[in-house]
Amino acid sequence: MLTVSILLDSVEKVQRFVSVISKYGCGFDVESGFSCVDGKSLVGLFSLDISKPLQLTINDGNNEMEDVLRDINEFMEY
Repeated sequence: MLTVSILLDSVEKVQRFVSVISKYGCGFDVESGFSCVDGKSLVGLFSLDISKPLQLTINDGNNEMEDVLRDINEFMEY
């Protein structure tokens, strides 16, 4: 399990993010304040305040972490 900060501050970024992570079998939880949604859910993500950085927890049961991190790099906040 790994938690990183991401920024999905546009509709296009949210759509691209869901498209990128949907190809992976591991779980993705996205948190904002007290809300937590499935990262693969467009409706769930749009229920969050996407104008602020979000916390993404990657639950990697399939040893895909390196590939996931490479693919989501454009969304990560450093």
